[in-house]
Amino acid sequence: MSASQDDTATISAAHADALARMVDVVGPEHALADLSAQTAYLHELRGLYTGAAALVLRPKSTAEVSALLSIANGAGIGVVPQGGNTGLVGGQIPKRLSGDDRPQVVISLSRLNRVRSVDADGGTMIVEAGVTLAQAQTAADNVGRLFPLSLASEDSCQIGGVLATNAGGVGVLAYGNARALALGLEVVTADGRVWEGLRRLKKDNTGYDLRDLFIGSEGTLGVITAAALKLFPRPAETAVAFAALPDLQSVSALFSLAEARAHSGLTAFEFMSAFTLDLVTRHVPGNSMPVKTAAPWYVLIELSSHEAGDHANERMERLLSEAIARGFVRDATVATSLAQQKALWRLRESASEAQHGEGGSIKHDVSVPVARIAEFVAAANATVERICPSARPVVFGHFGDGNVHYNVTQPAAMDKQTFLELWTTMTGAVHEVIASLDGSISAEHGIGQMKRDDLRRFKSPQEIKLMQRIKDALDPNGILNPGKVL
Repeated sequence: MSASQDDTATISAAHADALARMVDVVGPEHALADLSAQTAYLHELRGLYTGAAALVLRPKSTAEVSALLSIANGAGIGVVPQGGNTGLVGGQIPKRLSGDDRPQVVISLSRLNRVRSVDADGGTMIVEAGVTLAQAQTAADNVGRLFPLSLASEDSCQIGGVLATNAGGVGVLAYGNARALALGLEVVTADGRVWEGLRRLKKDNTGYDLRDLFIGSEGTLGVITAAALKLFPRPAETAVAFAALPDLQSVSALFSLAEARAHSGLTAFEFMSAFTLDLVTRHVPGNSMPVKTAAPWYVLIELSSHEAGDHANERMERLLSEAIARGFVRDATVATSLAQQKALWRLRESASEAQHGEGGSIKHDVSVPVARIAEFVAAANATVERICPSARPVVFGHFGDGNVHYNVTQPAAMDKQTFLELWTTMTGAVHEVIASLDGSISAEHGIGQMKRDDLRRFKSPQEIKLMQRIKDALDPNGILNPGKVL
């Protein structure tokens, strides 16, 4: 049997036998050993990480995942669970640890792609880990319900990965992140046993919450194979607006006003800098400046109502008129059709794609208390300018929950590779700013391998010790996603 690892020759007879048994579990056509067939599973989206695997395995059922983990655990083979391979911190890519010569396999959950059940009246559905986020949204929509999680990668990211990383997205303000949308899980543990936790209860106060333990653990404690998810009523009306503001203090003031006027009807409050919008309109076809007045900052607001005839657009116009009168807003537009709503949302959703046209970009997915966002941006800008003069911050994100995507584009005249060599220095410095403001170095992308060292810098020794004890208890042989998180 061939394998893609550089040290294929070191695979022991015992490991080779275990790998052969894994092939038998999924069938030869779903055990990829040839490097050319593995490539799509070993490179992450931005090209920052490339891994190697003895096999890429594509099981079809929970029973097959269980059998694979049982074999891996017995033989000491590393297992890297993978969903849609859309992660941004390298958590889904194999990582060879120094001094660890055990082979690793990737287990792709893509073939576990059934919607097992949808209960419209009960407001729940059960889907397997390989169901894409877009497919889950469609399954809910088909019965007149809403699954509100929404990400730019929703056509390719999968429910298992979304839960394993506790993804956020644009609906967190109203509906919470992935953790808040999961009622129960089915998980295969390191030794191959299956935890049948697919309860659809909204209240279950019977001991430790194992569900929350696995959500956000990035495949280091178990492999999620299915989930029971919450569904919601679809809004009867939505209103979407785009506004130009003079400074971040005004963004904060507008957010407070929107909360006061709309209450739970405020379903999104996204912000972006002028430079971000400039990139979006220059580099992504179909986008154009939505307002006549240029400004340093822009906000996308969505209001929703569950009562027909509630005139959401009129409520939006009243909100913006009050904000203009108070000096928070310089200019604004309210979408008058579904097509216009989609066009305004496309501006925000294009922010990541738009950066590709400007060369190298150093990324930060961070969060701070909402009241300190302006303080963070000012301090981070000064830090970046000190490290790399004329670098250009691209700032956008989910203002309402304090999640800032603080990315830095290379200076126009600088070589891309030279700029990217500053990644560790710049990221470390920006994370120091975050720590000084009681923020988090990872808001919604996770830790993976990218932020593994920084986790130890910014978590207390007691937190790291508790996390390690949990890891050791659930994965004593250390086979699950080696080199990630801890």
